[in-house]
Parts: sequence; C-alpha cells; structure tokens
Amino acid sequence: MMIKLTHPYISSDEILAVTEVMQTGMLVQGAKVQQFEQNLAAFMQANLVSVVSSGTAALHLALVALELGKGDAIIAPAFTFPATVNVIELVGAKPILVDVSSDNYNMDPRQLEEVIRTWTGPEKLKAIMVVHEFGAPADMVEIVNIAKKHGLYVIEDAACALGTISNGQHVGCIGDIGCFSWHPRKSITTGEGGAIVVKDSHLYQKINILRNHGIQKLEDGSVDFVAPGFNYRLTEFQAVMGDLQLRRFQNNIEKRKHLVEIYAKELSLVQHIVLPKMIDGHSWQTFMIVLNDQYDRGKVIKSLAEKGIESNLGAQAIHMMTYFKEKYGYDKDQFPNARLLYEKGLALPLHPLLTEDEITFISLSLREVLT
Repeated sequence: MMIKLTHPYISSDEILAVTEVMQTGMLVQGAKVQQFEQNLAAFMQANLVSVVSSGTAALHLALVALELGKGDAIIAPAFTFPATVNVIELVGAKPILVDVSSDNYNMDPRQLEEVIRTWTGPEKLKAIMVVHEFGAPADMVEIVNIAKKHGLYVIEDAACALGTISNGQHVGCIGDIGCFSWHPRKSITTGEGGAIVVKDSHLYQKINILRNHGIQKLEDGSVDFVAPGFNYRLTEFQAVMGDLQLRRFQNNIEKRKHLVEIYAKELSLVQHIVLPKMIDGHSWQTFMIVLNDQYDRGKVIKSLAEKGIESNLGAQAIHMMTYFKEKYGYDKDQFPNARLLYEKGLALPLHPLLTEDEITFISLSLREVLT
C-alpha cells in the first residue's frame, strides 16, 4: 500500500453531520455557514470572517473588493502555487514577482523593498500579496512596515497556514485581508472551500455581497443587485464538515509538529539535502526538503514510489510557468531561490494519519535512495 503524500482525515462525525444536513433540505445560506464563520473568527481571534467556495475564490474576491485591476501592479512571491498570481491576471492587474528567502521559502523583505524602490512601470503599485508557504510564517513585521511606508495594501495568502502564528498573531489576520483554503491537502478540509478575514466592516459587507451574485438584502425583505458579483458561496454541508474539523484542528497541528521533529531527527545526518528550518509558529502543512544538484528529483520520486512512498514537488516557480514566461519574458535565472526550490524541492508525506514508524520508514528509504 502506498504511503500517501497527504490524506484528509474525515471521521464518522463529519459523515453523520453532513448526512443530517442533507436530510434537512437546507443546503445553502443557512445557520451552519454562520456557525463555521463565528468559530473560525473565535479560533483566529479575528474580527470578521466570510467563508467561500475555494481559496482561489477568496483571493479573487479580495482583489475585486479592494477594486484592484487594470493599471495596477500587485507584488507577489516568485515561488508559490500559481493561483496566487492567476487572480492578479484575472482582475487585469500586473503581477510583479519578488524572489523568496532560502530561510522560510517566503517573500524576501529586502528584495521586496528593492522592487518597490526601483519600480518604473506605467502601472501603479497598489498591493503586496504575501504567501505563508507550506505553513511557514512570512516576515510580517517587515512586510507590513514596508507596505505602510509605501501606502500599499497587504493581502495574505494563508491558504496553507491556518493556525500559523507570527509575533503572537494568527497569519491571515495581520494584513488588510487574509485568505484561506479548505482544499483536501490543507490541515482542515471541506472538499473545496475557503475563507476571507477582514478588519473593516464596510469591506466585510462588500465581500458578502460580491460572493452572492452582488445581492443586497433590503429592509422590506426584498433584494437588489448592487454589483456584478459571483457565486462563491460555501454550502451548509461543507460548513458543518469544516466546523467539526476545526474542533480537532489543534491536535492536528500538534501531530504534524511531532512528525516533523521525527523527520528532522531521522534526516539530520543525510548528506546533500537541506531540511526546512524549525520556525516558531509554523503549522507544517507541507514538509519539503531541498535536494543537492547531483540528484535528479524525478528519479528520486520514482524510486520512492517503488518503495511505496508518494512524494512530489513543493510549489512552482511562477516565472518558469509557460503563461507567465511567455507573457512577461522572464529568464529562468531571474529569481534564483524560486528556481532552486521549484527544481530541487521534494515534498514528503505529512498528515495526521501517518505513524511514527512510517516516518522512520520514509526517512530510511530516502537515505537508501540518495546513497
């Protein structure tokens, strides 16, 4: 049997609760969605939370709600899942890439400052889209200070980072808007789903209108369509599933941290690999090592698969993806850290259903493959 890279933990409690919701016939826009939002807000100590149909929908709504679009430029990391940058394209803005740090695989504040200082394009810099890659907190103190200095919005892509802490705060609750994902690879899942966190009540109302076709409810009980909105709603049965997963989420994080500690111990003496740094506040959605140049990652993945272990790349170097490379003429060496992590990063299995013995077996197998 293959040891999976990731595996959602769905208990009998979720199955029963989802079944009960389906039997009521109330499948959308009900009390379960509101309850999930309230519990998320309490968990993150956030002001206002709106759940939506996916993490990508959350990112898209964030940009639309801030009225970012044609003529604007939005800064994003060069190493991330492409959805982060796709939504910038979708609203008609221009993505400006910044290389990432080799310490936490997140946007490098020094590179960010340099990009802003030297920007001469016709588009106006409007926002920073900061990603907390794999659950590692980005350097939010420096990034927020840079944003304030230059009058830029901060949008947090916390798709992988529920429960990640930066300087005592939950990430996603630090910038102007935070976006989360409940995809099956994330630490809690609703199948597909996501959430938006905001501080401003006007922005919150705007997001709720936009996620539901642009509908605004009037005092007399009727509705008006006040904006060209979207169908980005989360269903009732997804919400009850997410709410139950949230209840055991802290145990999920603790299990992940424990498994990572075993990985770190087992792999500490393996030559020619770089282990991720043990960063305070990390929620460990993914455990990615970086291989030395001498190794062909594709062959390593194949060899591990032959031993019954699933592995994969970590994330993409945006400037090396066909669409962005062809549109903006990026050179593959333009963002060296992003390129290295994309070409040599190897994600190993990590999820709460893994056992300590499986982590030991994976580590031993990797040592054999790299010998």
